[in-house]
Order: sequence, then structure tokens, then C-alpha cells
Amino acid sequence: MTAADAAQPQPVLAPVAPKDRIFNLDMLRGWAILGILAVNAMAFAWPMSVEMGGAKPFAMEGANLIGHWVTDVFFADKFRTLFTMLFGVSIFLVGGERADEARGKLLRRRLFWLGVFGLIHGVAFWFGDILLHYAYAGLLMMLLRSWPARRLLWVGGLFTALWAVIASAGPVLGPMVMASMGPEFKAQFEANQPNVTPAEVMATVELVRSGYIPAMTENLKGWAMIQFFSLFLIPISVPLMMLGLGLFKSGYLFGRSPVWIYVLVAALGAANLALFGYYAWIELNGGTLPLEGLESALGGAAPLITLGYVSMLILLTRFGLRMVTAVLAPVGRMAFTNYLTQTLIMTTLFYMPWGPHWYGTMGPGALWGVVGAIWVAQLIWSPLWLSVFQMGPLEWVWRCLTYGRLVAIRKTAAPGGRADPVAI
Repeated sequence: MTAADAAQPQPVLAPVAPKDRIFNLDMLRGWAILGILAVNAMAFAWPMSVEMGGAKPFAMEGANLIGHWVTDVFFADKFRTLFTMLFGVSIFLVGGERADEARGKLLRRRLFWLGVFGLIHGVAFWFGDILLHYAYAGLLMMLLRSWPARRLLWVGGLFTALWAVIASAGPVLGPMVMASMGPEFKAQFEANQPNVTPAEVMATVELVRSGYIPAMTENLKGWAMIQFFSLFLIPISVPLMMLGLGLFKSGYLFGRSPVWIYVLVAALGAANLALFGYYAWIELNGGTLPLEGLESALGGAAPLITLGYVSMLILLTRFGLRMVTAVLAPVGRMAFTNYLTQTLIMTTLFYMPWGPHWYGTMGPGALWGVVGAIWVAQLIWSPLWLSVFQMGPLEWVWRCLTYGRLVAIRKTAAPGGRADPVAI
């Protein structure tokens, strides 16, 4: 798909310049890809049991306490949500309307190869892959891509709100239900919960560090579990894709909505974020919350915080601070390459045989140093690469496989220089 194809105005959209349309999507995608690394870092550095609530073999104090709080409050679930919304947009940009058979076929091939990439990524490198999930969820989303903006927003928004309410209500109502069942039931319930000890976590760490085969065996176990549970994420991911495409078709992602709407959404997201951060800090420090589960309930409204981030970035871009958000756009133009490069770097550092074997040695505080270094590297190398080439190297491979032929990657003297406005 060329930039000219993506620039064709849709009937539901106000006229916008192609560069503005592409810039906003790339900028938001760059924000998403950097934020996802912050969330994934612990899953690269420690066994999956640590992320799933198991005992942490490091002290949750000082830098570790702050590092965990920052990740949980500002990043967890917010950037995956944005990434999923933008994937819904890419379904439409590649596939066009459902009546367009040629582009529909191209979209199916693109999703097929995305699934292949995801399978290799998950089995051979890192269990936390999400590309395979996007590939099969995308097959469902492609059936809905011709819906008008209003229907996408209502249906996608209502389902997303429903899951947010369920996620928010569960932590609050759960303790109440548990208390009503009596102390004996509560004690028995807690006794039957999985309890991974620090010693068991470190035993897994030593196993992973003992060689490539044991490391990949553990990775395969984690990947199989993640893929099973990912099936239950389909009713969450597809509505988020619908919501993202609805925001795209309505012009919201282009900055075409009234300013007061962006300000309102940004303010609501900031208010939720502030309350969530406050109560999360109290809970992490052993304080008493006014309502048990309130911290988790506020965290369940992650999509609102995501939309707050989006609104903030669009406002910055719209009101003369594009130079601030412009640093994110090259990262977003190479989102596929940068996502997989993050895996290559992190697995090399933590458990691949050719790396320094840092697996199981860094708490949340120290991990932020690694995350920050990779952010700097990607913010530097993305514009450098794109100064010579039209797209990232893995975007090029993906596009060649999708079209079934070699396509140009180096920039030409022709104006534009934008070969493919969509990434993941």
C-alpha cells in the first residue's frame, strides 16, 4: 500500500493533508512501542511466575519500589491498549472497504505473514509475543472494517467500557463476597492459591541460565500458556481495534475534533491516573485503603488513561509543539522492526547464550536503566535509518512477503519518501 493509497479521503473524514494523517498515526505508534518495552521488561528478566503474582526474590523497597510503581501506574495496560487500537486502524489502511477484493486479499496475506512472524518470535525468542494474537484477532476485525465511525465507536466503546467495569468491580466486590462467606472459607481459599516461593523462582532462574535448550524449553512452556489465555483476550482486543478505527474514521486521531473534547478526555485520564497512582503508592507501602481493591479498580480504567495520553499528544501536536512529538514518529514508522529489536536486545542481555546472562539479577529499579538505554537507541537509530531508507528492515521483509515480490527500500529522488503508512 502506498502513501497515495492511504491519503485517499474517506467519506467520513474531514479533508486532511496526507502528511498530517501519517504523522499522527506514526507519532502515536512510536509512543506505544516505547511504552510497551517498559511493561515487558520484567517478563524478559524474570520467570513468568514473578509477573503472575508469585514471590519476588528481590526487596520491594527503594528503587525497586519506585520502579514497580512507575511501571504499574503509568505503563501497564495503557500502551498495549493503544497498540491494539492502532492495529485496528492498520486493518482498514491495508484492506480498505470490504468490497475491495484485491486489498482484502492483500490484507489476508499480510495477517498470515504476521502470524508466521509471531510464531517464530514466540517459540524461538520470547514467550510474551502478541503478534500471533493480533494476526487471528485481525481476521475478525477485517470483517468489521467497513462499519461507519459511529457504529465502531458505539460497539467498540461499549464493550471496552464493559470490560473496564468488570475489571474495576472485581477487586472491590471480591473482598466483600469473601468476607460474607466467613473466615474459614477465606482461609481455605487462600490456602489453595498457588504459592511460588522465592527459592522456586530462583531455581527456574538457574535452569534458564544453564543453557539454550533449558531456556527455550521454559520459554515454550510460557508461550503455550500465554497463547491459551490469549484466546480469552479476543473479546477485549477486537473491541479495542474497533474503537481505534472508529476514532480514525471520525477524525479524532487527526486532531479534527473540537479542542474541548481533547481537553476533557485528557483531564479525565489525568484524574484517574492521579488517583490510581496515589492509591497504588499507599498499597505498595502497606497503607490502608478506604475501600479494599480500590487501587485495582482504578487500574481497570486503563483505556481511559490511554485515551488521555492520546489526547495530550494530539493537543501538543495541534498547538505548535509538534517538535516535541516529532521525535516519536520515526520510531512509529519502524514499529515492527523496533518491537522485534527490543526482543532481540532484551533476550540477548538476559538469557540467550551469546549474552551476559543477566536473567534473574535485576529488580524493577535497575531494569529502568536498560529500558531507558533502549529508548535512547531507538530514538536515535530510527530517524538515521529512515534518512536513507523508506521503511524499517523488517517492515521491508514483511511487505515483500505480503506482495510476493521484492519492493524498493531505498529512498528515491521522488517527492514524499513514504512507502508504507502502516506498520503493526
